[in-house]
Amino acid sequence: MELKINGAAVQLDADPAMPLLWVLRDVLNMTGTKFGCGIAACGACTVRVDGVATRSCVTPVQSVVGKRIQTIEALGTPEKPHPLQAAWIAEQVPQCGYCQSGMLMAAAALLEKFPKPTDAQIEEAMTNLCRCGTYQRVRRAIKRASGQSTEVAA
Repeated sequence: MELKINGAAVQLDADPAMPLLWVLRDVLNMTGTKFGCGIAACGACTVRVDGVATRSCVTPVQSVVGKRIQTIEALGTPEKPHPLQAAWIAEQVPQCGYCQSGMLMAAAALLEKFPKPTDAQIEEAMTNLCRCGTYQRVRRAIKRASGQSTEVAA
């Protein structure tokens, strides 16, 4: 089967029912997308499929044939980070860092849909779990990346 991953056509031989996460990690050796819970609850495995945040641990690879798949590997580069990646650093979002690739992909999907998201839109879209509890930093980073003020009112 052929997948469109990060702008490139990729041919692979995999069980059509295999979760996209395992195709990415085990078949294609793209390890930026993480395994967390395996039941689509935590969001560590989030990628974008046709721009929509998608939990890859429960997405059969056959369901994404012909769709645009974007992983964390294509969000930005060290030389030119995505605005979210720069904001993540500026707001010191990561602690352990494990959930961050999924968080960033969910945030990228949010900003694609809502370039200037409200707090309510951020709350609704960002359902990823973070054991370190950096949710307020995530919100500030999303606001920063969207060009909105992150200053705290006095």
